[in-house]
Amino acid sequence: MAGGKDAVQVPAPFEYERATSVEHALGLLRELGPEARILAGGHSLLPMMKLRLATPAYLIDIDGLADELGYVRAAGHEIRLGAMTRHRALLESPLLAHRVAIFTDAERVIADPVVRNRGTIGGALCQADPAEDLSAVCAAIGAGMVIRGRDGERVVGMAAFHRGPYRTAVDDDELLVEIRVPLPDRAGSAYEKVDRRVGDWAVAAAGASVSLDEAGRVADAGVALAAVGSGISCAEARAELIGHEPSEERLRRAGSAAAAACAPVSDQRGSAEYKRHVAGVLTTRALTRAVGRACATAEP
Repeated sequence: MAGGKDAVQVPAPFEYERATSVEHALGLLRELGPEARILAGGHSLLPMMKLRLATPAYLIDIDGLADELGYVRAAGHEIRLGAMTRHRALLESPLLAHRVAIFTDAERVIADPVVRNRGTIGGALCQADPAEDLSAVCAAIGAGMVIRGRDGERVVGMAAFHRGPYRTAVDDDELLVEIRVPLPDRAGSAYEKVDRRVGDWAVAAAGASVSLDEAGRVADAGVALAAVGSGISCAEARAELIGHEPSEERLRRAGSAAAAACAPVSDQRGSAEYKRHVAGVLTTRALTRAVGRACATAEP
């Protein structure tokens, strides 16, 4: 066995509960306390348990809540995504492809069909891996995370939701139940990623969203990075865009700002210098495609 005879390949002992509803899951979380973990698709948590990087005393399986929390639906000026929505459903959604194409872009480069058939958006976001694609997607488009607990629901943006690597705003007795995606007028979004092989974690990735005013200037924008350190959202790149015409030079300046703001580290995926360069190039590419899509929606 690779790693020697003492290598650990199985999880530590744990108890298992299967939730039958959101309220049942919340009740189990309150009853079992902070040693309990939610199991959704399992593609993030189970590998960590096998390596004993995570050792929960209890697993609360919410796979049976896919009907209750698995949906993509329009609701006024936003799209609502249930936290148990599978990656495959996001990839195949015509509503997302038409209105928020950054999801379609990202899902095409996430993992493989096996993972996409089982993994969920809520599980990915709550894992909060620094190289996780959908965190950057949600940050770029200004999505709101709906967290439910004993006192009802609260909605937080990604800046408050993502508290660092593997840490989120979801407390021990709470669940992420929904993601709310705003739909501004004359808007477009896109995602760009470089990985070593198809479906791998990113060497670097960038998500971008842009909305234009009636004069064609940037009314609002979002830029988010994955796998290159620092925070997810890049305020420096956003500041280069607001109020300006989205010319090629302006988009390159935003890309340069993103490259300067990130803090990658050298590892097996590349040097810090290489990752910083890639982050800037991908930001410019994502913004260029986002602007093109925004212009297309603005056409009569």
